[in-house]
Formats: sequence, C-alpha cells, structure tokens
Amino acid sequence: MKAYDTPDQRNLLDQMKQGVIGQPLDRPEGALKVSGTAPYAAEHRVPDCAEGVLVLASIGKGKVTAIDTDAAMKMPGVLAVIDDKALLRRPAQGTAGKAPVQGPATVDYFGQPVAIVVAETFEQARAAAIALRVDYEEAGDATFDVDKAEYEPNEKPTESGDLEAAMQSATYSIDVEYTTPGHVSAAMEPHASIAVWEGNDLTLYGSFQMLSYNVKELADALGIAPRHVRLVSPYVGGGFGSKLGISHDAVAAAIAARRLGRPVRVVLTRQQVFQTITRRSETRQRVRLAADIQGRLTGLGHEAWVSNLPSEDFAEPVTQATEFLYAGENRRLAVEIARINRMTAGSVRAPGEAVGMQVLEAAMDELAEKTGIDPVELRKRNLPAEVPGDGTPYSSRKLSEALEAGAAAFGWKHRKARPCQTREGDWWIGMGMASAARVNMLVEAEARVTLKTNGEVVVETDQTDIGTGSYAILGQIAAEMLGVAITRTTVRLGDSDLPAGAGSGGSFGAISTGSAVFRACETIRKRLAAKAGIEEEQLILKDGFIYAASDSVPKDVRSLLDGEDLTETGGIKPGKTSKEYSQASYGAFFAEVAVNAFTGETRIRRMLGAFGFGRVLNAKTARSQCMGGMVWGIGSALTEELQFDPRNGRLVNHDLAEYHVPVNLDVPAIDVILLEERDAASSPIQAKGVGELGICGAAGSIANAIYNACGARVRHFPLTLDKVLQQLPDPIATVP
Repeated sequence: MKAYDTPDQRNLLDQMKQGVIGQPLDRPEGALKVSGTAPYAAEHRVPDCAEGVLVLASIGKGKVTAIDTDAAMKMPGVLAVIDDKALLRRPAQGTAGKAPVQGPATVDYFGQPVAIVVAETFEQARAAAIALRVDYEEAGDATFDVDKAEYEPNEKPTESGDLEAAMQSATYSIDVEYTTPGHVSAAMEPHASIAVWEGNDLTLYGSFQMLSYNVKELADALGIAPRHVRLVSPYVGGGFGSKLGISHDAVAAAIAARRLGRPVRVVLTRQQVFQTITRRSETRQRVRLAADIQGRLTGLGHEAWVSNLPSEDFAEPVTQATEFLYAGENRRLAVEIARINRMTAGSVRAPGEAVGMQVLEAAMDELAEKTGIDPVELRKRNLPAEVPGDGTPYSSRKLSEALEAGAAAFGWKHRKARPCQTREGDWWIGMGMASAARVNMLVEAEARVTLKTNGEVVVETDQTDIGTGSYAILGQIAAEMLGVAITRTTVRLGDSDLPAGAGSGGSFGAISTGSAVFRACETIRKRLAAKAGIEEEQLILKDGFIYAASDSVPKDVRSLLDGEDLTETGGIKPGKTSKEYSQASYGAFFAEVAVNAFTGETRIRRMLGAFGFGRVLNAKTARSQCMGGMVWGIGSALTEELQFDPRNGRLVNHDLAEYHVPVNLDVPAIDVILLEERDAASSPIQAKGVGELGICGAAGSIANAIYNACGARVRHFPLTLDKVLQQLPDPIATVP
C-alpha cells in the first residue's frame, strides 16, 4: 500500500471521458431504502432468533452487589439473564485503538447496562428486564455536576507571543465566555445487532461505521481472534459518530448467542441509545480577540473546558479549527477536561468544530460590531497566508471565495448593521453570517475493483454507507476511470470479509476509500493499455469501448479480456502530504431570522451556505450533506440540549419527545453553493471531506442573525426563547 507522499498534479479524473464524476446522480440503493427493502441491522432474517433486552443501572456510580434472577427466569419465554463480566460498561470510541471497557458490575454512570435478559420474544424480554431486581452499593465520590468538577489540562496548550500584552495594547478587544450543552447523535436507526455462531466463527449483523476497527474491538471483547469475526453492515441508518465503535448491543448479543447456542438479536430502545451511547461533551469557552485600528487580529485566545468519564482519552477538540483559521501572532489555545459520571463523551458529527466554530464565529461578530467593520470584510481581512505559528502552507483554501459568493447570493449588502432596524409586524428581522471550516483527513483504505468479461465493473470494500452516498460516489469513480456506464457498475459495501476501507467518520470516507478505488482502476487501465499495445497516457475509455487516440476506431473492451476478469486491489495511506500541508474544507454561512418582539421566539426565514472542498464527486450527495449539516446547526443554535439531574447524573430528556431536533417546520428553504476546486495535496482524486463541513459554524450565523434582529446577544446555547426574551428591547418603544 503506497503512502500519499507527493501531491498528484495529474488530475486524471478531469482527463477521463465518461462524464459521470461530479454529476448529481441518484443513489443506486435509493429505491431499496425508500421501499423498505434494504435490510438494516435488526431486519436481517435469521431463523430461530431469540430477543435480548438490556437492563440499565439506576445509580450514578458504584457497584452491583446482587442480581435476583429467580423471578425473571420464571416469567413466560425467558431463556437467560446474563451479567457476564465481558459485557461492555462503555461503548468503544472506534478509532482509538484501545480495548473496550468491560465489567458491568462496576457502574460508571446512570443508565449503564449491567445485564441482558433474553427471551423468545422482545415483549417477554422487556417485561423480564423491567422486573429484574438489581442491588447496588453507591459510591460516595461521584461527580455529576460540571459546575462543581475539577479540570485538568488535556494536553499542553498551544501558545505563542504574549496574548495578555496584546489584549492590553489592542485598539479593540473582546473577552467573552460562551457555553454549549451536550448533544447526542440521534441517528434515525437505533443501535442493533444480531449474533450468529457457527462453531467458533461469529457473524454479526450490526449498525457500524468502521468495520475494520469494529472487528478488532468485538474480537477483543470476546477474547477471540479477529479472523473468527465477520461483521455485516450493508445499510446504516445514520451514525454521526455514535457507531464509530462497537456498543453494548453487539457484545451482549454475541455473548448471549454463544451461551444459548442460537442466534440472538439486541435492539436498543431510543431511550437506551440516549442513555448509553456516546454524547458530545458540554463546553465552556473563553474567546479573547485583540485587533488593531484596522481590525486586524494581533491576538487570539480560545480556551475550552469539557468533560468525560475517568480514563477516557477523548476530549472534545474545541480549538481544532481555531489553530489555522484566522491570523493573530499572539495566541493561546487550550482544552481542559473534567472527569464526571455521565455517559461516555465521544465523537458527534464534526467533533471540535461543531461547537468551537459556532462560538468563535459569534465572538468574531462581537468584534465586527466593536470595530465597525462589516463581518464579511473582517473575516477576509484576517485570513493568514500560512498557518499562524508554524508557517505550514495551506493545501487550498476557498474561504474568501465562499464569503464573497455567499454574500452576493444572499443579498448581504442589504443587511443593516445595527440591531432593531427592521420590523415586520410583531417580528424583528435580522441577518447573520459565519465562516465554516473542518479539518481534512486522508486515512488508510483498500478497495477491490473487477472489470468483468461482460464489460461490467464491480467495486468491493468494507466501507460503509451511513446515508452519505458511498454507493454512488465509489461507483462514479470506477465508472469514470474505466469508461463504463454507471448502470453497469455495482458497488458492494459493508462486509468485513471485503478489503478494509476507511470507514465512515471524520469526513474521510469518500476521499480515502475513493482514492483506493481510483488506484485500483489505474492499475486496470495500465493492464488494458498493455493489452492494447499502447501507453496508458494514450488510453481513452468510454461506454465500454477503448480508443488508442481520440480519432481512432473504437474497440470493445471485452475483446481485450481474453475471457478473464481483470481484478486489482488498490490502497492508500496517509503520507508526507498530511504533514506538509494544512488541509481543511472551508465555507461561509448566511442566515436571516425573525424574532418575535413579544415572546422571543425565533424563526429562521432562510439560510445559505457556500462551500469549497476540493473536487465535487457527486453534486447531489454533496449538496445533501451540506444541507443536513445546516439543519444540525439550526438544532445547535435553537433547540438541542442534553439535560442531566445533578443529583445522580441521570439524563432526563432521553428521547426525541424531549430532546428537540429540528423538524420540517423549523427548517426554511436552504440554498447551497458548491465551489469547485482541485486540491492535489489532499488526495489523488483532488477531493476533500464534506460530510461535516455544513455544521461547522452554522449555529454561529444564526446567533449573529438573532443579535442583528433584536439586539439579544445570548452567549449560552441553545438560544431558546426564554433566554432571548430576557434581552429583548421594549417591543413598543423601539418600533422603527
């Protein structure tokens, strides 16, 4: 497997002739999904399958002293009550490479699974799980309230120059504190697993994002070799980070199935997903900005306080984009972490930037007001030529173009700079904007491509599709490179027996596994050229025909195969380009809101995002990802908030009735502008990640629009009407 050490400047995809790359093609599996025939994790048909239900802890910290199984075992249909020490206490983080935390007798947080009840039917298992009596010994040293927790440095702060001196000498300065609450992924499909043993070999149908990592995690938890584990996950109903690692259902199903000698299915309820799966940490953030008389930053401070369970390595990387986004030679970036007894904190869509960018961009808006500089101009004025502090060059950066294109399309020039200038009946109207940025990552991936004797192409990899468009994109890359109609291209995903793709997470799936497909196709092209007796550079493939030159007589590719399929496995892994360039995707958000002058209710009237992320591989799926991210931004700005009981750490809003995600009526018309570019340093296909970009800063644009509308500068997300109401001007006296 070849590392990506040198930017590939050939831009081969631009030289191909099939014309499918970048096109807004439909998802090939779309009809299966909308017709209900695509089998998700719990829907695989497995004969003689028993049903398991997890039993959750009712204390916040301590240990299980006894489980009375007698009554439960006498209930109808009950097959087993299992509290095996191999059951997970916490879900795995996915790419961390650490063994899962096991041993359910030790309770780390309220709602932690402590046992599983298995019965013939789900209803029987659920009834027995509710009836099961569990005795506990509560610990006296639990910490449930972040306001009372002690913090420690997560890692050494990033510092340069003298920020304190820069703040004191600045013409304009901002020193503000914001908070963001905890979030959950709330994927449509709950976590589910069906475990089937054949001798020593386990096949587990599940809902996962990172199969190659998940195989190792599950094997480690069960104490078996990875070669005995096969994971099947062809369709995943959303993940957003919650399915990066294996969770309680997978291990519990596998243990129960092995013990009973028959398949077992475990499906988490919505409440159990909320209580046991990874959350996004709440944050407290301090932002300091120092600027000269022209509004150019001389100092930038971004410090964050987050939380997680003891011994967990993950800490929400709040300042991740702040490191490279804006200028300012005097800097301090730091993250501190508190150890508290709430469920595991981990990656939720765009970890770091999702909450860090919305706060940074709200603070930049405060600086824009203080300097009297237009918010778009202020950001453009502070774009550095290289990464501040270390001088690393940018691989590419479309931020300035996104700011300009977005402003023009949105009608930003019509915005009134001061709040409370536009009123329509009972509603204040305002506009806000924010920058978008999300780090780009290339990770190790493999894919197998076969050009069959009938002229069809098959792509195979364990890469998952969590709703992002992997089936479509990987097929388009292969079809373009091999000159085959997309209808004659088949993509097989989500089976750990296939070559190990990158997985879905970190916005790296399409570019990493896509690059592996690209390299496999390159090798097939070389073999075809050799068979045709020409140099690869002369090879033109289109619609199943081969040309030696643009004016030559076409020849059916099948005639060169000699009755044998051509199969190649391509691979890629990060190399020098990942270290020698600062790689990120960029964009800009624009929002218009209406705020009720009497109630503080906010309604978003329209949103627009302009984004640059290298080559657009599929305009339809990319646009969809950007729109979905902006919807997440609406939730982060206005409604989403985990709420915990400070007495025991219990999550009190653990379902979609009480944890409010945006619904249709909350979401306005959303426009997306895709800014095509080619980033040769990012990947051989010149593309960068887009799956998370649309959320990074979106909530900040809404907060800024609310301030522009009515003058309410709320620094505690979400901006619910009760918080806005406290800062509203007199609705009668301030009518323009």
